[in-house]
Amino acid sequence: MCVIIPVLDEAATIVAGLERLSEWRQQGVEVIVVDGGSEDDTRALARPLADRVIDAPRGRARQMNQGAAAASAPSLLFLHADTRLPAAAMPAILKALEKRHWGRFDVRIQGRSRWLSLIAACMNLRSRLTGIATGDQAMFMRRSAFDAVGGFPDQPLMEDIEMSKRLKRLSPPACLGFKVLTDGRRWEQGGVLTTILLMWRLRFRYWRGADPVRLAEEYRHVR
Repeated sequence: MCVIIPVLDEAATIVAGLERLSEWRQQGVEVIVVDGGSEDDTRALARPLADRVIDAPRGRARQMNQGAAAASAPSLLFLHADTRLPAAAMPAILKALEKRHWGRFDVRIQGRSRWLSLIAACMNLRSRLTGIATGDQAMFMRRSAFDAVGGFPDQPLMEDIEMSKRLKRLSPPACLGFKVLTDGRRWEQGGVLTTILLMWRLRFRYWRGADPVRLAEEYRHVR
């Protein structure tokens, strides 16, 4: 297995995230950090704790594709730098990939707001009903499945949704009940309810066929 972590200015979180993967590396799991042009110490901090630190054009989809191109393992796990895996993640992934081409975890969101637990519950339920995963849910897949769908689409937003649609053509996702823990800063910095409404609006417009480039520009402007 290879764990691919796209990063951009993650000096505050990257060491703790990679240290949690040290036991995995001892068991032969490759860890690749893909930097999209950090202006802080992310790369220097990551190098002693990862098998490889590589550079890629900025953009999560491009970074993840670059990491996959550098990996040789038969299974891939795409992990955000601020997401923590459950203890039983590795055997759960390997077992799931025996039956399905891809999958994701349930998510729990860490933060101060009481709304975050409700957001996580809604994300998990929506994902189970639709078969659509988000990057926060630590998507994993067979390497053959990644190659079959052509990797993540080269778009600046909603790449996880589009990737899920592609992978669903191969099989439904394995929806693991084990929970990954992700940082709630994205919601809290912009206001939880404001961020929820923004994401709902953008997702609806994407579903209606809006250009993801335009949506990304609007997302960055509001955020």
